[in-house]
Amino acid sequence: MHKLLSNRMTIFVLVAPGLLLFLFMVCFPIAMSAYYGMTDWRGIGDYQFIGLDNYIEILTRDGVFWRSLLNALLLLAATLLIQHPIALLFSIFVTHAGRFEKLFRTVFFIPAVISIVVTSKMWVSVFHPNYGVLNKLLTAVGLESLKQDWLGDPSLAIWCVIFVIMWQGFGYALLLYYAGLQGIPKDLYEAAELDGAGRMKLYTKVVIPLLTPMVRVAVVIAVTACLKQMETIFLMTNGGPLNTTQFIGNYLYKTAFSSSLYGYGNAISVIFVIVCLIMTVMMNRVFKKDVGEF
Repeated sequence: MHKLLSNRMTIFVLVAPGLLLFLFMVCFPIAMSAYYGMTDWRGIGDYQFIGLDNYIEILTRDGVFWRSLLNALLLLAATLLIQHPIALLFSIFVTHAGRFEKLFRTVFFIPAVISIVVTSKMWVSVFHPNYGVLNKLLTAVGLESLKQDWLGDPSLAIWCVIFVIMWQGFGYALLLYYAGLQGIPKDLYEAAELDGAGRMKLYTKVVIPLLTPMVRVAVVIAVTACLKQMETIFLMTNGGPLNTTQFIGNYLYKTAFSSSLYGYGNAISVIFVIVCLIMTVMMNRVFKKDVGEF
């Protein structure tokens, strides 16, 4: 086997199919998008080569694009600072729930397995200004003054959308931390307790440091999910009102296919790929240490 793998021709034959598939399925489409991004093509008919005009327009004068990127960063911040700490606390609770462990684990994961279409439309109904459950509940408890047009108010809509996205993804975050907790040997808990560590010190000094590899995985998944977010936005607000809930994926779709600005949409996609690459490099620098083991 060693002799076979040391043959360069054999290595090339083994690698070539995967490399060709990668070039055809990834590199070639990106290159074509970069080219079409330098045209004024509307998806059909003739087009003209306009150089870097689309890219300059996006980076210097397209406020909707920057708002879309800002919304993705807001979602990422909310996910890492709110959703994940809560998911970690709940995963600890589930781990010590005894005979109810499976029940709680199932209940918390339900939002993640329901169709995005169903959950998005459900929350649109909840936030409806006239017959929505939220406004009716506020009226029932005497807080009618707090009733809002939740998805129609530019200052509130983005936070409602972020809440729904975090609610949908909460189960996945909890499952990641729950899996990490299950991988920590019980002997470490017992050793820490024998050394006199209290409940708080047990988790801050022993458990959470040992969860670092899983935290890294969770952060990478969160960054990816926040950047490529589209379905929930499209189904709930389609970027409205006034593009305040716009995300890059939805903005790209509307530009290329609804507005028939195919060249401009391709330019957005190329810049989006560059943003993703930058985020990947940044994460690699933050997580430059090797992932340890329990």
